[in-house]
Amino acid sequence: MLSLTSASLKPKTLFSSPSSASTSKSLLKPISAIIIPSSSKQPPPQQQLYQPFRPPPSPLPSKFRSLDAIGRIDVLANRLGLWFEYAPLISSLYQEGFTPQTIEEATGITGGEQNRLIVGAQVRESLIQSNTDPDVMGFFDTGGAELLYEIRLLSASQRAESARFIVENSLDMKGAEDLARSIKDFPRRRGDKAWDQFDYKLPGDCLAFMYFRQSKEHRNPSVQRNAALQQALQVAGSESAKSAILAEIEGGEAEEEEEKIDDIRVPVVRLKFGEVATASNVVVLPVCRAEEVLEAPWDCKREGAFGVVVAEKGWQRWVVLPQWEPLAALAKGGGVVVSFPDARALPWRVNRWYKEEPVLVVADRGRQTVEVDDGFYLVATGHGADLKVRRGSELKVEGVEESLGTVIVVVRPPKYETDDQLSDEDWE
Repeated sequence: MLSLTSASLKPKTLFSSPSSASTSKSLLKPISAIIIPSSSKQPPPQQQLYQPFRPPPSPLPSKFRSLDAIGRIDVLANRLGLWFEYAPLISSLYQEGFTPQTIEEATGITGGEQNRLIVGAQVRESLIQSNTDPDVMGFFDTGGAELLYEIRLLSASQRAESARFIVENSLDMKGAEDLARSIKDFPRRRGDKAWDQFDYKLPGDCLAFMYFRQSKEHRNPSVQRNAALQQALQVAGSESAKSAILAEIEGGEAEEEEEKIDDIRVPVVRLKFGEVATASNVVVLPVCRAEEVLEAPWDCKREGAFGVVVAEKGWQRWVVLPQWEPLAALAKGGGVVVSFPDARALPWRVNRWYKEEPVLVVADRGRQTVEVDDGFYLVATGHGADLKVRRGSELKVEGVEESLGTVIVVVRPPKYETDDQLSDEDWE
């Protein structure tokens, strides 16, 4: 008789014995993995996209980098080192929240001096980058911040040449300021007398041209005029510039002929920003309307040590202009300025001016006779309510012999965009 033995299957629980767990694992099918041999060709290395941050080199000298704020203030207060070494300490204190006032109270260095030190150090660094002669750089080791600050607005090449010129001529702070101003101003003077005989690439020629131009603000002859020309001759670098200056000093037939030509020309000048402030001499003239030309003050002179301007009678409107060469003749009186809202009252042949641009016409009431055909004269039109500038030849044809005054200069307002001066051919 056969007997069957049955075994009951119990579900596996979390509390199953380890032996039962191992038994269940043995029932699972093994997973076979095939190892694929790697190709002989290596994949290209991945480009490292992330670049670690590298801070710029510290502008502080190595001996000052470990100092805290108090230590840096002590260096500045006692001027420990050369000026261009401790100048960067000021900028580092600014970055930490110090103000120019607090630094001045702690160190005695004024806000203006702080600015000159910082900018001077930057200019000095640019000169080093331009491979400036070490002998030239050594000149600025002591007290050079003020000199280098003045040439801050020049280009790198202009700075290098200007620094050399400052050293060779032992210029002071005022001389360096004049040098930088003359270089910046030189291109704007295109068209002035003898401008093309001065070399823009030579700092000495730029400075000489400034003195040459200033000499025309004085009477000829005069001590001031000769002094300005001598200054120009001393600093001029090119032979052509020296020849132009010597010709101006010596005069002669060429100058006399030029004076005759100038008698029939009317300079048209655009006033520069700050030109009145930097002029060695100025002229104060009354400004009037058409019906006021004859009533305007005739004589304005200076009195006292301060040059107080005194007019023969009261007037409401005045203008101050640099004493350009044509205006020097008005020292005896008779000058008057007429303001026009645009250039329609002037005889232009071509319309090169914006019609909305106002102009000032300076006239000499002491020269009222219509003499020169190519001259320009201020005359009244209609019933005398309006004024106009007319050529002498036209007035002679009409039988006009007297005018309100001879036009000696036309002034255009200052603006940042410079353009060419009006040429003689533009007059009708």
